[in-house]
Amino acid sequence: MVDSSPLAWRFALAVTLVAGIVRLAIGGLTPLYPDETYYWEWSRHLAAGYFDHPPLIAWLIRAGTLLAGDTPLGVRLFPVAAGILAGLWICAGARRLAGDRAALVAAIVFALMPLSAAGLILATPDAPLFAAVSATMYAVLRVYEHAPRSTGSLRWWSVAGVALGAAMCSKYTAVLLPLGILVAMLARRKLRERLAEPGPYVATAIALLVFSPVILWNARHGWVSFAFQLQHGLGSAPGSVLTRELDFLRGQLGLVTPILFGLMVVAIVRAFSSPPPSSLLAPIAVALFAFFLYSATRRRVEANWPALAYVPAILLLVAHARTQAWERWLRAGVLLAGVLTLVIYVDSFTSILPIPARRDPVARSAGWDDLGRAVNRIHEPRLPISSYRTHVGADRYQEASALAFHLPNHPETFALNLTSRANQYDLWPSFAERAQPRDALILVVDDVVGAHPTVAALAPHFRSVSRGEQVVLARNGDVVKQLRIWQLDGWLGTWPPRSLRSSP
Repeated sequence: MVDSSPLAWRFALAVTLVAGIVRLAIGGLTPLYPDETYYWEWSRHLAAGYFDHPPLIAWLIRAGTLLAGDTPLGVRLFPVAAGILAGLWICAGARRLAGDRAALVAAIVFALMPLSAAGLILATPDAPLFAAVSATMYAVLRVYEHAPRSTGSLRWWSVAGVALGAAMCSKYTAVLLPLGILVAMLARRKLRERLAEPGPYVATAIALLVFSPVILWNARHGWVSFAFQLQHGLGSAPGSVLTRELDFLRGQLGLVTPILFGLMVVAIVRAFSSPPPSSLLAPIAVALFAFFLYSATRRRVEANWPALAYVPAILLLVAHARTQAWERWLRAGVLLAGVLTLVIYVDSFTSILPIPARRDPVARSAGWDDLGRAVNRIHEPRLPISSYRTHVGADRYQEASALAFHLPNHPETFALNLTSRANQYDLWPSFAERAQPRDALILVVDDVVGAHPTVAALAPHFRSVSRGEQVVLARNGDVVKQLRIWQLDGWLGTWPPRSLRSSP
């Protein structure tokens, strides 16, 4: 039975907006992570695709920096706004499925669940993915309010196609969503009748049309992005399968809390025997989650990868038939989620968790402004007096993009990638393509005993190489990593003939 309470609906909207404002405030006051500066670099080279992901995150960041400048607030502005949209779509979907009270519960769960409460502060592809997947689920719910082959059904299938296309322009894992929907429709007779109407095929065509610029970009770049993600998600890796599966499950329990995760599992299992559209949402959630369980048998799966599975899971959670026991567990899950999120928020400003900095995810954002100042102490004095140019680079994209963001005037930087994995910098002009003989390179690499392998490989191609300052990235005095600045002067115009990477 769908309940109606305009006050609960207004509270749901208020909770979603206030939670988004809190995320935006925290995002504007805390430093960027290296992956965020990497996506910010993409936003300075707008394109229809990139090595690692589709382009939507770069376009959102570019829009934000046009309004708020090259600052943490500018970088995170529209990704946080996308997270607010995700919450609104989830509330609207919960309302269609089970009424206004369900919408309020969905708003609270989404606002407090660490996956969204903390993850949607960051400028990553997960933010637009959440928004687009939530819109897709809402449109699919609206489809089932209309008779098959009706105008209303076709209209909402078309909306689902647009939203699905946006999801695929956010992150490639969105392709699992239509596969999950297909599995769900094939699984039950009452759902299979929808395959006889034009709507699903119209939605697919629209989604492919929206996604087509990304396909064309990949075609022009040797399908590099598709190949990378297939290898990244399904390529084999050494190590224990059991360990990877347990790590994956521990990550899920941490992101949604053990209580809410358990309740979602119960709600999904029971929804299989429910009438549509609940019986449609359940197979979608299972299919999406099952894929990542399989992926973990091949290689390590990041905890946030199955994020899109939680959209149908939240909808089923809040639509589950209420009993006193269920309400008690739900309140406990929400309370635990709120406590964890509060701890995460406080810890983002001052370290309160007894976690070594090298294992603390928050610590990965620490110290990059110190690195920028250290490099600038070398870079800035050379600019007016040198008869040749001085470039800035690093071996990895993390350091290269962080330098570009934290150096004054945000200069072009280079990730040489001689000992690190391939990335977007390999598709942009390299140092060897930009520089001229006699130019200098300020290079940041890990601090190791003796010469770093990248420095050793470059030494024959410069007139002189000198070891510079050590920079320690630390949080509250606890060391995250140690980097070394090297100065390479007088480029000879040659370059190492091959990559030093140990693996692709």
